[in-house]
Amino acid sequence: MLRVQKVKVDDIYVPTARKKTLHPETVRHLAEDILENGMKTPIQVRHDGKRHILVEGLHRLEAAKWLGETEIDAYLVQAKRH
Repeated sequence: MLRVQKVKVDDIYVPTARKKTLHPETVRHLAEDILENGMKTPIQVRHDGKRHILVEGLHRLEAAKWLGETEIDAYLVQAKRH
């Protein structure tokens, strides 16, 4: 079973290919929803021994950054590199 843990947003590496899928308008709408309702679903990260790497949740991560959050709830998953 996956366990939620707090991860510092600045310690999460976002692969370049993932950054290309970012939609600023989606981030803004999601940030507003998080303010009203809280973060409903944790992001997913994997750890490569040195850092956390984003697997799922780019828009949630960017919305948290936009809101000035320093930590975010995340599931630590075992994922293969793309």
